Amino acid sequence: MRRLQQRGGERIRARDAGAKDKLATADRVLATVPYLCKLGTRDLLAQLFGVSGSTLTRAVRQVQPFLAEHGCTIPPSTARFRTPTDVAAFLATANDGTKSKPAC
Repeated sequence: MRRLQQRGGERIRARDAGAKDKLATADRVLATVPYLCKLGTRDLLAQLFGVSGSTLTRAVRQVQPFLAEHGCTIPPSTARFRTPTDVAAFLATANDGTKSKPAC
């Protein structure tokens, strides 16, 4: 309370103050799609993207409404991964990757 009186009012936050996003916009979308497909746990996907679980959750919350607004629905996958080793093993045995279908 004393600092509030010394300042003469509520603190004014600087523009763009606060924590910066750890994932670029494209990476937030790329992290959201496998999360919505339920390809892996939140912790696994966070580990693969090099961020914390809370950062991944924040990214999903930011991107999910945008996808819904544009009519993108992400169906659940039949594949489920628990560890990075599981992902690597799947990718090693998967097809050459030249054929892909759009998410939306």
